Amino acid sequence: MSENERVRTFLAIHPPEEVLRKIADIQGMLRKIIHGSIGWVRPQGIHLTLKFFGEIGREDIGAISEVVAGHAAATPALNLHVQGLGVFPGSRRPRVLWIGVGGEAERLIALQRVIDQELESRGFGKEERPFRGHLTLARIKSPQGLSGIEKMLAEKGSESAGSFVAKVLTLFKSDLTPQGAIYTPLADFSFQGS
Repeated sequence: MSENERVRTFLAIHPPEEVLRKIADIQGMLRKIIHGSIGWVRPQGIHLTLKFFGEIGREDIGAISEVVAGHAAATPALNLHVQGLGVFPGSRRPRVLWIGVGGEAERLIALQRVIDQELESRGFGKEERPFRGHLTLARIKSPQGLSGIEKMLAEKGSESAGSFVAKVLTLFKSDLTPQGAIYTPLADFSFQGS
């Protein structure tokens, strides 16, 4: 990475393979129910995003890493459960189809909040929307001709992809390509609290 290079980055928890396999099965089931202009997220590209930075400079990675490393070191591993389908902003004009993340959600929310606040004090923009733990399954490109959302929420809304213990936060680089985004880990921060 050159000195002046700008990189698109985000901070996230990467679910384990067994959860991603279950998510792929759920996506396959949903494809049979929901029809329309939908872009399905590849399971290997699904993350629990705590903060999206957008384009940052190389020098920013060190400042971000310092903040995140300190908070991760003080945080015990998180027991998370992946369950419950929903849409943002709502079922009338859905834009994002997601599966929820629960379990130790209050601790996850508190961690996201404190990292976001400290990063804001260092000049990084604060997240505009309140944090809500979720994994994006699909992006709805157009509500025109969309069908099956209400049926899916009524019949399959409680689908589960299982539980996992989150032990690491990862700062990812995101490269947008015509085939979809490619995510490359830049730094890992282990949860070490007790």
